[in-house]
Formats: sequence, structure tokens, C-alpha cells
Amino acid sequence: MKHSNMVAVVALGVLASKQDLGAIQGPQYVEHDSAGVRIVENERPADGSRLAWRIGPEPSVTIGTVDGDEPYLLHWAVGASRLPDGRIVVANSGTSEIRSFDASGIHLATWGGRGEGPGEISSDLLTVEPWAGDSIIAMFSGYGNEVSIYDSEGRFGRSFRMQRAERYRSTWGVGTDGSILATAFAGGNDLVVETWSGDGTFSASLGQHPFREVYQVVGPGGRPGVAPVAYSLDLVAGLWGGLAFVGVTSRYEIRAFQVDGTLARIVRREHVPRATTSRDRDHYVEQQLVLWADAPPDQLRGIRESAEATPLAKTLPAFHSALADAAGHLWVREYDIPGERSRGPLWTVFDPGGRVLGFVETPRRFRVLEIGVDYILGRAVDDLGVESIQLWPLER
Repeated sequence: MKHSNMVAVVALGVLASKQDLGAIQGPQYVEHDSAGVRIVENERPADGSRLAWRIGPEPSVTIGTVDGDEPYLLHWAVGASRLPDGRIVVANSGTSEIRSFDASGIHLATWGGRGEGPGEISSDLLTVEPWAGDSIIAMFSGYGNEVSIYDSEGRFGRSFRMQRAERYRSTWGVGTDGSILATAFAGGNDLVVETWSGDGTFSASLGQHPFREVYQVVGPGGRPGVAPVAYSLDLVAGLWGGLAFVGVTSRYEIRAFQVDGTLARIVRREHVPRATTSRDRDHYVEQQLVLWADAPPDQLRGIRESAEATPLAKTLPAFHSALADAAGHLWVREYDIPGERSRGPLWTVFDPGGRVLGFVETPRRFRVLEIGVDYILGRAVDDLGVESIQLWPLER
């Protein structure tokens, strides 16, 4: 690497005074400053290596069943969070409800529900998270994206909308200071990432970033339109300690910003792009047919033809998603190579300063929603399509 007007400092993931670098185990990294921005360049962990962190052999709490009382029948349970007192709140989007469970998974109360009244939910429920103090914030999708605040017992407090030029926006998370991270459609293939204060006041823009690759299609009635290419890049964003991070999955790079929009840190990890192949095309077609397996035969023929004609991105994405944990680490999920079966999703974990620690593997068919100091919380779907929210113990 070449850096002008700067001093490169070689640092290691372990203390290593005067030791031969070749004898040191673990990924290496290089840190330097450029125009006041801290840049961390990381080596990729060794294939097959794992951090000495352990996720329990089975979940300690499971919420959800194929048959039982209504609160345990989950439908599009897209979000969940563990509160400081151990309760688990679930955003059950299919019924527009927030369901509260005790630390062992017993249902306590249900809030919200579809409607236009105070505390009721009139648009798609995205997630629920702890809010400043002991309150709870629920976030929804839609124009002028709305959030609602409830107290710890589910009593509705207030709602507000984040509106600026009436653009569509979606929330990505809330900070301990009450700040909210959101995105707005900027036209074309870009989104603007923004921070907002806890009263719905716009704070700062974190810039405009691509969120998709598209190609031209002809829609119903001959109308022109666009559709995403197969294995398109994506935009990921979230809150990481006191920073907001943004990443575009076409390259292995995470940019972290102060809430006022100032770029504070760039974190990169070694990655060799993998060009897409004809086997990736076959896998994409197969996945589309599985997704639409219940469609009538004549529609399936059209779905196959459309999938076979969909252009492929030149390379597979560098990573899949990213999520910060309660201890200030950033977990970046590796991209699953099409057609390759793995034991479970693989994550690269970075320390609070952006230095790579190593790989951690999470359970199969389990979408991680939240990572605490000693647990991971997420959504699982079994072979019958039955949803559950599970809490797994984590030993660091």
C-alpha cells in the first residue's frame, strides 16, 4: 500500500513488542490517518479459523409454535429486542402488533394492532428497540416514515414522522442518545443516509450511496421499467457505538460517520472479488422457481424465462450485511457463495476501533436481529415454515 504524507503504523490483534511478525497468529492490520479520517486496513482471517467465542448448542428461549395460543403464532416477526429487564419484545408485522414476553418466553401483553387510532399501527411494522430511559420505540415504513414511542408497559406516548421533501424513507436503528438513522430515496439507484433527532428533527446527511444495480425491462402494457440484476450490490447501514456506519456491498469497506455527518473512520478488509459464472445463473433460476413454486404452471414458464434473461452482476457482493453488538463490536456477515452449503452464516468480527478479530459462525436458518454482550437474538424458520424468535447464549 502507498500512502502520501502519512505514517503507516503496523498493528496486530495481539500485543507483539519486538516479535517476528511472521510468528504472530491472527489477522494483521494497518492503521493510518488521511485528512483527519482514521483508516484501518485489515487482513482476512485464515480459512477455517474461528474466534474462541461460543454460541450455545441450542437456544435458551424459543418464542413461537405451529399450534397454540394466538400470541405464540408468529407471522412475519421481522424484529425483536431484549429489554434491560430481560423481557423480549417482538414486532409481529403480519398482525401489526408488538408482543411482549418475559425472560423465559411467556407472553405478557400485546400492544398496537392495525388501525388509525393512538398507539395503533397503520403501516408496515419494521422493528422495535429500547428507547431513551425505559421506553420502547416502534418503527414503520412508508412515506414520511413514522415512529411511535411507548413506555415500558406498552402505554402509547407519542408518534412523529420524519418528513423532508415527502421522500420515502426507512429507519435503520436508534442510538443511545435518541438519534435515528434513516434512508431516503434520492432518485436513480441511490439512497441518502441521514441522522434525525429523537423529536423527528433532521440532523445531518451522511451522503448519497448506491443501493442497487438494475436493467431495463418492459412492464405491463409495454411500459418501460427497471428490475434488479441478479446478485446486485446492496446498501447496509446501522449504528456502531457512537457512530453511524454505511457500506455498499460491492466492496469490503465500511464508512463510519459522526452523527453530524463528518466521516470519522474507514474500515476495509482484504477481499478478492469472485466473478459470476454460468453455475451462478443456474442457481439463480432454481431459487426463483423455488420462491414461486406455488404459481400456476403457465406463470412458472414465464418466471423461468424471466430469470434466465436476468443479467448477472459482474462479481458477487463482498459481504451480505452488518450489525453492531452491545459491546461495540461490528459483525459483518460474509456473502454465501451460490450453491455452496455451509454449517451456518459466517461473520467477520471487528473490535470497536475497526480492527479485525476473526470469524464467528451463527446457527443455520437463523436471521440475527440483535447481539447482546452474552446472547444473540433472532428469527428462525423451520422446514414447515413455522416462525420463532430465539435467544441463544453467547460466550466471548
